[in-house]
Amino acid sequence: MDGIDGRVPPSAREITTGQANRVWLVEGPTPYVLKHYGDPSRAANEVAALRLLTSHRAACPQLLAASSGSSTLPWTAQAALHASPVHFERFLANLAEPLAAVHRIPGTHFGRLAGARQHHSWTDYLHDRLRIYAAAAPSLRAVARLLHQEVDASDNAIQPVLLHHDLQPGHLLRQPAGSPLLIDWELAIFGDHRSDLARLAVRLDLDDPTPVLALVSRPDATAEGRLHLYWRIHLLADAALSTDRAIREGAARRLLGSSIAWPLVARCCGRLGDSAIS
Repeated sequence: MDGIDGRVPPSAREITTGQANRVWLVEGPTPYVLKHYGDPSRAANEVAALRLLTSHRAACPQLLAASSGSSTLPWTAQAALHASPVHFERFLANLAEPLAAVHRIPGTHFGRLAGARQHHSWTDYLHDRLRIYAAAAPSLRAVARLLHQEVDASDNAIQPVLLHHDLQPGHLLRQPAGSPLLIDWELAIFGDHRSDLARLAVRLDLDDPTPVLALVSRPDATAEGRLHLYWRIHLLADAALSTDRAIREGAARRLLGSSIAWPLVARCCGRLGDSAIS
């Protein structure tokens, strides 16, 4: 769009809420949200996700412009929305429709849409993630090994679909007219739709992820088992990679506490919980 070059106009109002990016609301004839990214790969991924959503006529923010080339600060300009976050108590009920639409969009591979390694199988993608988490948190390597084994034991003949992969209150907006829509697509991937639900259960701080299955109209016989597996993988991700110590420690405790329903962890890890959160 003409006139948008990624620079912050003097009249822009900062509305940053997270840690990874800075965000401004820019007023004008066409108000827009300017987003500067700390990670170029996240910028590329969000651009790819918004373009894909638009091509499928899914409700999403309109991408007005984006940075090009590696020499510039990565940024996007997205049309400002006259919308507000869905109230927490209505979050799950309002999420079902837009999430189902997202999960109907087929993928071409597994993993991030752009800016990162792409995988030919869901198993390869999960193993790659588990290796990253184990390297970042040596005290949790035994847990990662067990999750590797669970992944191998699963039937991973998965057809990839689009996942938001950062579902949480605040990322679902309701417009005065129209369906709710999801924002912040920089972590989107192609994968198993139940991984989206599992990450949501982690973001909602649930001790048991099962309630989020209510978002699936007809869960199959393997849904609950896969949900628990992916939930533990996402807990391991937080325990290994979160920059917030409270989140790291909480995820480690919940991950190791799930050994009540995961007895192999208790047998193999012994006192791992003490070292994992010290």
